[in-house]
Amino acid sequence: MALEEYKRKRNFNKTPEPEGKVAPKREERFFGVQKHLASHLHYDFRLEHNGVLLSWAVPKGPALDPTVKRLAMKVEDHPFDYGEFEGVIPEGYGAGIVMLWDRGTWTPEVDDVDAALKKGDLKFTLNGYKLKGSWVLVRTGGRYAGARGGGDRSWLLIKHRDDWAGDVDITEFAPLSVKSGGGFEDILAADTPAVWESHRPAKGGDAGAMLASIIERAAKLKASRAAHTEDTTRSARTEATKGTADTKAAKGPKNTKGTKKKTAGKTTSSKKKETQSPRRTQSK
Repeated sequence: MALEEYKRKRNFNKTPEPEGKVAPKREERFFGVQKHLASHLHYDFRLEHNGVLLSWAVPKGPALDPTVKRLAMKVEDHPFDYGEFEGVIPEGYGAGIVMLWDRGTWTPEVDDVDAALKKGDLKFTLNGYKLKGSWVLVRTGGRYAGARGGGDRSWLLIKHRDDWAGDVDITEFAPLSVKSGGGFEDILAADTPAVWESHRPAKGGDAGAMLASIIERAAKLKASRAAHTEDTTRSARTEATKGTADTKAAKGPKNTKGTKKKTAGKTTSSKKKETQSPRRTQSK
């Protein structure tokens, strides 16, 4: 099963990640990059192939400079539905914040993708918001500095020289989500991760310090939004009350004078009847 390892590592009663299934073949192939703050900050690079997302974890993120070779560790295939996922994984495998950093389509520059993957040399073209042009994934066999696990897991993600290459650090230049337009703190503030105060995915080091800062900013965002909502509600109530008062004023005061006269007349007539009744009785 293509997604067996993916499902084995997750408890879908606890994680908001999609359980997913192998998707039907499509004419255009999806590609996406998810910025993931877990035990360490990294970028999950995904290419749609045979109904699933082939996935590599890129610790430092993609680089537009062809001279920079970025380590990319092969991980389990993910379901196609995962490509649009953005949110908070509160606990368990991959616990952290996931941002959809880039997305688009990709085109193989080889005739046989499976053969290229087996060989360990996959060339392709990206057409995303941030990443474009020609790239290559090359397997290193674990010989690259910083690689862990060895074997087929260790690859390099390299940009080819073309019009889209350059020395701009794209992760610094364009750090926000292409889905929501916000940062990690916006994603966190939109959720209710009370568990994070006692069970933080990243503990200590740079990732821990980054997460602590994000939690603080998210708390301020939530407080600001709550205050804004309260002010808006209060303003709406004031306007509604004012509108009701204006409507009553426009109608003017009720005319009770005529009513009083009419009532007085009815009372006088009633008294006359009461005084006449005994006389008719006496005449009989």
